[in-house]
Amino acid sequence: MALVRIPTPLRRLTNEKDEVSISSDSVAQMIIDLETEFPGIKDRLCDEKGEIRKFINIYINEEDIRFLKGTETAISENDTISIIPAIAGGVS
Repeated sequence: MALVRIPTPLRRLTNEKDEVSISSDSVAQMIIDLETEFPGIKDRLCDEKGEIRKFINIYINEEDIRFLKGTETAISENDTISIIPAIAGGVS
């Protein structure tokens, strides 16, 4: 099974789990599977059109899915998926 790393802001939806195992074959299916197991997580990851929110970055084995096939990117059994929310900040 592939491993999904859950960022701190989303852990309240995963019962404080920082990693979960999935058997999804694509990023799109992973989102569906995560929503089934952890209701509400899809709304945090996707906008109303079902697209990954602009401030959410998803990496498979350190490769940004935006430079692969987006949500159609395949997930293999030994992959590690990282969900990384963008962090704003700095000095103005």
